[in-house]
Amino acid sequence: MKTLDLIGSAVANTFRSKTRTILTILSIFIGAFTLAITSGLGTGINNYIDNTVSGVGASDAMTVTKTAEGAGDPLAGTDEPQEYDPDAVSTGIPGMTVTALTPEDIDTIEGIDGVVRVDPQRSISPDFVQFEDGTRFAASVGSLVAGQTTVLADGAEPDNDTVGFEVALPQSYVEPLGFDGDADAVGQTVTIGITDGLRTQHTIDATVVGVTEAALASPTGSSILINSALTDALFEAQSTGIPAEEADRYSSASVWFDPDATDDEIEALKERLADAGFTGTTISDQLGMITTVIDGIVLVLNAFAIIALLAAAFGIVNTLYMSVQERTREIGLMKAMGMGSGKVFGLFSLEATFIGFLGSAIGAAVAIAAGTGLSSVLSGTLLADLPGLTLIAFDPASVAAIILLVMAIAFLAGTLPAARAAKADPVDSLRYE
Repeated sequence: MKTLDLIGSAVANTFRSKTRTILTILSIFIGAFTLAITSGLGTGINNYIDNTVSGVGASDAMTVTKTAEGAGDPLAGTDEPQEYDPDAVSTGIPGMTVTALTPEDIDTIEGIDGVVRVDPQRSISPDFVQFEDGTRFAASVGSLVAGQTTVLADGAEPDNDTVGFEVALPQSYVEPLGFDGDADAVGQTVTIGITDGLRTQHTIDATVVGVTEAALASPTGSSILINSALTDALFEAQSTGIPAEEADRYSSASVWFDPDATDDEIEALKERLADAGFTGTTISDQLGMITTVIDGIVLVLNAFAIIALLAAAFGIVNTLYMSVQERTREIGLMKAMGMGSGKVFGLFSLEATFIGFLGSAIGAAVAIAAGTGLSSVLSGTLLADLPGLTLIAFDPASVAAIILLVMAIAFLAGTLPAARAAKADPVDSLRYE
């Protein structure tokens, strides 16, 4: 019997006992459906994280702060009251401060082996933002460093290469400032107030070029996003009347390293920074806990799916054992006519594999349809506050891997009954009643 004939015969034999086969396929379907849904859940959430982590920074850079005595991660935040630090500066996130970096600290960081370049981040504390003669609202500002992006509801990011003053407003500021909507805000002029060291208040006008959405890993949180030209202007205004050594204080620095650096080399760089009194934090450090928790949850859910598939494997064993029992005389006849034990084994193994394929393919197809529909509904209701999140997303490679995995489990489940059929004695089989 040729290979194609063997496959055709296996497919035809699969449905000799329709009820038993359908029940077995159904049990496989449940496991494959669960595995596909949980895999899609992990893919969807991790894709959302991947799409928003670019807001945290580039993969070949880390945020460096000065390590305060007795402190842990200075960017981690804490609910506990902190001792007063005269050298503390704002991080740009309300309520969070770090020990200031000085020009000497920047020089020290630049001299550490493995550091390609250093971009110090200035601390700017504006008083308010206002549109025309409307209400003044307290505000904080932030800026993007190379490699960072933000999620936009409308417009564009402020251009760091232009000499004009540009801002992107958080979506939460649009209506309070007096705009009818996101699109209405773009192109308008807002005023930012800031007080200098002599307690004189300065106002600077800037053009709204975009509106930012809240995101899981927003680079500036609820801060107003400003371009380099406006950053310089605000810093200059804020520094008026302050001695140069006091003005040149930075909340943190972006440290760039070799993009081809290995994990071990990055860890070694962190250790050298730590020895010099600094703390380096990469994107992986900032988001590692989030992804670890998500992957852990998905792993537990996948474990339940695997248990369901293993239960289905016993169904395949039972189905094929019954099939071998019912077709004993047929097996004897096939072997008497010259079919070798290998082909008999292959015939029943193919039947098991085909059952696995049907169950997994149907399960994956239904999971894709259900997951896509559920994600669409949730994105407009419960998850409306997380723009860009597709809760359940399906990667073709992952779906194909699930189908192949289930087929492999089905094949292994079918080996015992297939081996029994292959070992059958043709004479005894023909005498079987």
